[in-house]
Amino acid sequence: MLRREKITVALMTVFITSAIALTACASTDVDDIVSSTIGTESSADTTEPSMEKELSESGTSTQEENLSSSSASASSDTLIDTSDLFSERDLEQEADLTDAYYMTLEDGQDISITQEGVYVISGTATDVSIIVEAADIDKVQIVLDGASITNTTDPAIYVKSADKVFVTTADGTSTLKVTGTFTADGTTNLDAVIYSKSDLVLNGTGTLNIESTANGISAKDDLKVTGGTYNITATEDAVEANDSIRIYDGSFDITSKKDAFHSENSDDDTLGYIYIQGGTFTINATEDGIQATTVLMIDGGTFDITAAEGLEATYVQINDGTIKIEASDDGINATQKSTAYDVVIEVNGGDITVNMGAGDTDGFDANGNIYINGGTISVTGNSAFDWDGEAQLNGGTVTVNGEEVTELTNQMMGGMGGFGGGHGGMGGQMPNGEMPEGFDGQMPEGGQMPEGGQMPEGGQMPNGQFRGGKGGRMNGQMPSDQNTTESSSSSSQG
Repeated sequence: MLRREKITVALMTVFITSAIALTACASTDVDDIVSSTIGTESSADTTEPSMEKELSESGTSTQEENLSSSSASASSDTLIDTSDLFSERDLEQEADLTDAYYMTLEDGQDISITQEGVYVISGTATDVSIIVEAADIDKVQIVLDGASITNTTDPAIYVKSADKVFVTTADGTSTLKVTGTFTADGTTNLDAVIYSKSDLVLNGTGTLNIESTANGISAKDDLKVTGGTYNITATEDAVEANDSIRIYDGSFDITSKKDAFHSENSDDDTLGYIYIQGGTFTINATEDGIQATTVLMIDGGTFDITAAEGLEATYVQINDGTIKIEASDDGINATQKSTAYDVVIEVNGGDITVNMGAGDTDGFDANGNIYINGGTISVTGNSAFDWDGEAQLNGGTVTVNGEEVTELTNQMMGGMGGFGGGHGGMGGQMPNGEMPEGFDGQMPEGGQMPEGGQMPEGGQMPNGQFRGGKGGRMNGQMPSDQNTTESSSSSSQG
């Protein structure tokens, strides 16, 4: 509808301008008429949310100010434009039931939806799927009103085609389960309790319980969540989407044997971002708590994450929120998953607590740069910060193992035992492949090198490698005062 209106307006503008030219109207008259015509188009567009300004102001000005004081090459407005992520209808938690269709579930009887409308589903049944196969311009809203579906091989909700599908929970609890091995639909590998090939919006005032032997929710385009309560147990990813995951609000209790939230488009590494405006998240994941291919941007919310890695993306930006992470690998990790963005961890605000497990672990691990411009950060573990590019502490409060710090130390390894790592001692070779006379591979008491065994100038080991035991590797650099960055200054290369 909107596209047709824009085309109509464009044609009207051409005709009006031509007519004015023929009648030799003054240029000011032309401007007035064209402005009036464009104004009509703007007022007709009701797809933009009334809360645009609220979303945009939630952190943008602070982000821009903080970024101007750092050398991060990307700016906030090039990460994710938050002004039009959610439409007004996305944010409505109750469906308009004026012309709704009411359906009751029956065992073994699929519900087929082929046209736009609101469909209220209730009842309890087994071996039944709600299948949406509507036109590409149709918007379909499924209202789960105490519905309960248990399947063995097929999704409970399967969206084959539509412009957008809303799954809205009414007051109360609905339950969707798949207990067996999913069966493919031709060449489509169905592997989620809710499987959508179109844009998907989850909202509502009720609770949705999902249990899956594979993925919980899978959207092959964009997935939005603006309200509702979700309890998800999955043996693979709990929530996944190809192009983006956008969360405005909601309550999530997730147990996943892979990632809790995962956004990735295997055909285009410029897609696959996650934006979180608010919500409450309790996450227990075997792999990552939240993983995005491009950008993971958090503007708010409360997070309690237990996972191998808490947050991961190419560019991780945290502007607000309360985040607690218990991680067995890296707490927050920025790594090159996308060629479209620099590898960065950027903190502009929020309250972040990261508790790390023993071994080769890092609280903040960037295969690029780290910028801390604000917020309150507490890291407990062997290695608080590890970066490969540069790091800046421009603001905020940072505490490491209970002590406030004014500079970031690039530990480059997670191990105990400091130089050389853990109990593995030196582990590397001296120049020309020979160890100093009398050196038995262990660091002598007091940490001094054996007599005559000087390190090469600059602390560089042969072939750029220096390996130890449990402590990991030094990446070719000796620990020194150069591997720290003072507040408001750049660090040396890590």
